[in-house]
Amino acid sequence: MTDLGRPRRSVLYMPAANARALAKARAIPCDGIIFDLEDAVAPDAKELAREQAVAAVRSGAYGRRELTVRCNALSTPWGADDLAAAGAVALSAVVIPKVQTVAELDAVAAALDDAGAGGTAIWAMVETPTAILDVRAIAAHERVEVLVMGTNDLARELRAPLLRGRANLLGYFVAPLLAAREAGIAILDGVYNDVRDADGFAAECRQGVELGFDGKTLVHPSQVEPANAAWSPTPEEVEQAERVVEAWTVAEAEGRGVVTVDGTMIEHLHVAMARRTLALSGALRVPRTP
Repeated sequence: MTDLGRPRRSVLYMPAANARALAKARAIPCDGIIFDLEDAVAPDAKELAREQAVAAVRSGAYGRRELTVRCNALSTPWGADDLAAAGAVALSAVVIPKVQTVAELDAVAAALDDAGAGGTAIWAMVETPTAILDVRAIAAHERVEVLVMGTNDLARELRAPLLRGRANLLGYFVAPLLAAREAGIAILDGVYNDVRDADGFAAECRQGVELGFDGKTLVHPSQVEPANAAWSPTPEEVEQAERVVEAWTVAEAEGRGVVTVDGTMIEHLHVAMARRTLALSGALRVPRTP
């Protein structure tokens, strides 16, 4: 079960074949990085990307950011070598695209074990109708720590246009969100493609927060700060959470079963939500080294 207090507000895809981009990522204030060996890398650059991703992770130059590598699928010519290379470095997780079945996850876990990376988690990408239909089993897999929505590929598979506001895709988010919460793992929203549309991106971040996603995958550094802001508790929310926890603690000590804060009845669920807000706020105060 993953620690939902760990910030994953902004997880940035970085094309691992681009050495300049990898260097710049050291100073980008994202919570996590996905060194991409898959879609963002041409076939003739796959080996270079793999080598540079491994070197980036080994460099120790990314501070406290959560580092992952998106490997090519095992069914491709590069997948096995990607997993072997990823298993040889200290990664938080490998990101596996287009996961369809639990059997695929078992094969990935076995490959990581063979590489001596038995403690490396899997982030499973949900980007096909089959994955949506089997997402409960995917989320329950013992090595899966995060679900990642692949909205571009999902839209393509559904033959659905990519619309501003995503009204045509919202129904497909329900099962993955429920599966993640049932399994006690995190789930990340998909990318926003138009890096020039700041208002549209901000609106989609707000939508992601309201739906219950834990953060968002990003395609450009300019999207990091807005995503961080969207998924960070405001000072007012932190103050309210502190009042809720304090009032509940006092009531418990006095043997009272009824608590109100600012005229609102407080129950266990409100206390749990308040404590999560405080946990996230505390985690965000940890300094990040460039």
